Amino acid sequence: MARRESDPSIVLGGRESLLHGEGVDNSMQDTKETSAGIDRPDKLMSTSLCRISGICKRDKVRRFRGLYTLLNKTNLRTAFYKLNSRAAFGVDRISFQDYEDNLDENLDELVESLKQKRYRAKLIRRVYIPKTGGKLRPLGVPSINDKILQMAVSEILTTLFDADFQDFSYGYRSGRNAHDALDRLQKDLYECKGYVVEADIKSFFDNLDHKWLVRMLELRIDDRALIRLIRKWLKAGVLLPTGKVEYPQTGSPQGGIISPVLANIYLHYCLDLWFVKKFQTQCRGISSLVRYADDFVAGFQYREDATLYMECLKIRLEKFGLEVCEDKTRLIRFSRFGMGTKERNGRFDFLGFEFKWQLSRNGKAVITTETSKAKLKQTMRTMKEWVKAHRNCRLRNLFTRLQQKLLGYYNYYGVRGNFRRMKTVYQFLVRLLYKWLNRRSQRRSFNWAVFEVILAYYELPRPRIVCDGFGARC
Repeated sequence: MARRESDPSIVLGGRESLLHGEGVDNSMQDTKETSAGIDRPDKLMSTSLCRISGICKRDKVRRFRGLYTLLNKTNLRTAFYKLNSRAAFGVDRISFQDYEDNLDENLDELVESLKQKRYRAKLIRRVYIPKTGGKLRPLGVPSINDKILQMAVSEILTTLFDADFQDFSYGYRSGRNAHDALDRLQKDLYECKGYVVEADIKSFFDNLDHKWLVRMLELRIDDRALIRLIRKWLKAGVLLPTGKVEYPQTGSPQGGIISPVLANIYLHYCLDLWFVKKFQTQCRGISSLVRYADDFVAGFQYREDATLYMECLKIRLEKFGLEVCEDKTRLIRFSRFGMGTKERNGRFDFLGFEFKWQLSRNGKAVITTETSKAKLKQTMRTMKEWVKAHRNCRLRNLFTRLQQKLLGYYNYYGVRGNFRRMKTVYQFLVRLLYKWLNRRSQRRSFNWAVFEVILAYYELPRPRIVCDGFGARC
């Protein structure tokens, strides 16, 4: 495939050529954005970003200056009210409400520190949340000032790079959700009808190479002040629960507002463009890729293409400081022609759903999706812990919270073909409630007949299908 002027050297060139400035189109160095819409500090960010978005769609190599001036008081105030007011506070221990009480003074001080280039990123507070398999996922909680700035900068980066992202990239993008990614994957699998590579990147957010990431950002940004600000967040120390401070040389902490867009940019150049520009052109048959953040699945018509992809993927990721998780990366046959043969079809999980081939009632081979077994066990374990901890609450409050949880669960997993496993979750919750509500005192509070009346009175929602396939509401 002939190289186009808009193809960045990150995709088609080596690391050495990129770091020394070779292979980058000279027009990118000379093209500057100096329009009044960007240089005027008092310009509303939404108007400026709309203009920038239009330019990015027309010109794939344009670099922009003056982005740092968008971090003015008006835009930071808008960014502040986009934050989650109930989110955990960082090392500064300043909550959303405390900051809002003196919002004008706090924003004036923040803007002044940005103008005088004396702004310093604070330590990131490390917390841990449970994940599938009994492991813990590390999250980083920034301070309130860092959150505000990251919200504003993430909007700028999204505007600059969203027009460049591939159509099969769905994670953390406006107007796209997990159901859209699942719908795209299901359609691609019907077209490929062959083999699937289920891949996983080992500790992706902890292993982002800062030098590579900055080079990727500079393909669109010609603003040293903004790049310097992003570097400060990447180099910020992490305060561990033990009180020890670590200064990571790689990675971007999960939990930071800017981390998702940085991850999308990194994987866009590292994985997406490489797959489209280089690997897909060498495939014998049909191939496809669907990515949601750092989770991705590739489909192939022929086994040799899938095998070659697994080999090339390891080499490609190693070049960018990443590593394939061997335990979670595998090649499986996934075809309607494999049903009932010696080489049987496999099944795989993606975004909480299990994909597999089955025969429909009409005897037609179809791809079905159900809640994955790992997610099902995790949901049951979480329910058990929550009901046990809140069994002494007033029944009205208890059932109101459970209604919200079940409705959220049905909205995501309520896909046609998944009713059986949703019913399993509902029945498990009913048995849990009967068990723990009867243990609120030394005597049993009610029998099953009385308990069913309580369930009907508080209207605990039963399982229902809300999506007629992914991306389509019933």
